[in-house]
Amino acid sequence: MDTWKRRVVYYAVFLGVMLTFTAVAYRRGMRVYEGDAITLIESFRFAVEMFSTTGFGGDSPWQSQEMNAFIAVMDLVGMALLIGALPVVATPLLESAFSTTVPRSLESDVTGHVVVASDTTRSDALLDEFESEEVPYVVVEPDPDRALALYEAGHVVVRADPETTDGLESARLSDARALVTDVSDRVDASIVLAAKELSTDVRAISVVEDPTRERYHRLAGADEVLSPRSLLGESLASKVTTAVRTDLDEAVAIGDSLRIAEVSIHHGSGLAGSTLAGSRIGERTGVDVIGAWFNGSFEAAPAPDATLSAGTVLLVSGTEGQVERLVDLTNSAARRFGAGETVVIGHGQVGKTVANALEGADLPVTVVDRDDGPAIDVVGDATEPETLRTAGVADARTVVLALPDDTTAEFATLVVRDLAPNVELLARVADPESVPKMHRAGADYVLSLSTVTSRMSASAVLTDRDVISLDTHVEVVRTEAPTLVGRTVGEAAVRGRTGCTVIAIERGEDLVTDVGQETRIERGDELVVAGTDDGVRAFERAFA
Repeated sequence: MDTWKRRVVYYAVFLGVMLTFTAVAYRRGMRVYEGDAITLIESFRFAVEMFSTTGFGGDSPWQSQEMNAFIAVMDLVGMALLIGALPVVATPLLESAFSTTVPRSLESDVTGHVVVASDTTRSDALLDEFESEEVPYVVVEPDPDRALALYEAGHVVVRADPETTDGLESARLSDARALVTDVSDRVDASIVLAAKELSTDVRAISVVEDPTRERYHRLAGADEVLSPRSLLGESLASKVTTAVRTDLDEAVAIGDSLRIAEVSIHHGSGLAGSTLAGSRIGERTGVDVIGAWFNGSFEAAPAPDATLSAGTVLLVSGTEGQVERLVDLTNSAARRFGAGETVVIGHGQVGKTVANALEGADLPVTVVDRDDGPAIDVVGDATEPETLRTAGVADARTVVLALPDDTTAEFATLVVRDLAPNVELLARVADPESVPKMHRAGADYVLSLSTVTSRMSASAVLTDRDVISLDTHVEVVRTEAPTLVGRTVGEAAVRGRTGCTVIAIERGEDLVTDVGQETRIERGDELVVAGTDDGVRAFERAFA
């Protein structure tokens, strides 16, 4: 029984006792002190009238002092009972009547949905991923306040305990396409065990904080175990060890030569401060600019007059040689010709991954952390200039900020940029909302743990789609477009209508990579399209 319902029962019992006591005492008092032999029903009516403050009927006034004292005392008791009824009975009843109630089970006949076990700050981005992909989902959340907040925000929520089979059954796990759990390493293992007890066929995806615990999640029955912190660290390290990301052709068969790359414009680069048109990137390198991140915000098909400031990240397509020419243009003279080393600030899971990757590539690295340890080279506060000077930030080629607190990372970015205006500055943050602030502070490249986690989880669920998910909300999909047959890319205004770019066409055994406005789509062509989540959905609605 709920607490407030228990209180109502106790209050009702107490009120009944008080009414009975008052009626009996009043009847005896009237007979002894007033000489009026009233019936028990009449005395009970008097008790009800007094406690309800509706009056005393025809019994008043009383002649004896004893009865007047009794009435005064009972008046006070009645007032106390009336005031006490407000928080005990009235307020809970009104709140229950007018407040939103989170469902205890999934009422609709939905199937093929994703069960998200419990809600964390990182799962907000995951829910956005599922909504952008139009994938049905339900969140199983035990905390009533958080469940209510999610429900009122428009999410599909079930208030239940995901560590129990009953809780997962309330979300119809047996009919789901997958389970995603990201609470803590121990709780996630418990949820997977409960899920597999309920249904061995459901695809269970768990997220681990500590990669060494992956084995135990596998033993619990997890079909896929994700380690976003390690991936985030590897992604940051790849920005140091290589300037070009070449994993597209490994994920999507579009030929051996075509590449999709994220290329950062560094401080001190000759491109910094120019416009997209003024930089003549396409003419000088041959790449096609698909989009760009300006202060952490992605813009598909940026305008020709868009300013390329230090920290802008271009998303381009082209051959390996073309992208390498662009990389050479975006680097500063100091970065292009100086050897330098990398300073890694923070030695948590992300920092360890970065440092290990750099050491494995035989690149010099200096590790800074607040706490001493075998792998720490400089001990100190990352927001203190003296600590960073000791670490050699002023002479470094690259600085990687792997701090767990976003506010500290933002301040450290300001200090690093003040000490080393031309250093390449890479950083991780927890909250996606911190990304634009980090760029304004001077970071060249920023990854959000929430974004990386959600992209990994969504990619693990969407196994039926030929999609590559980069670190941001950009997809590369291969799809047919029947309504484009016989039309050119320019006539259809693909980029203007959807923000997507056709980067290649698979035509039988041939791969067409030189796609321009005059390229005509033929029957049977399969298009390789790049764009944001919303852009890809718009392309599919318009042309697929």
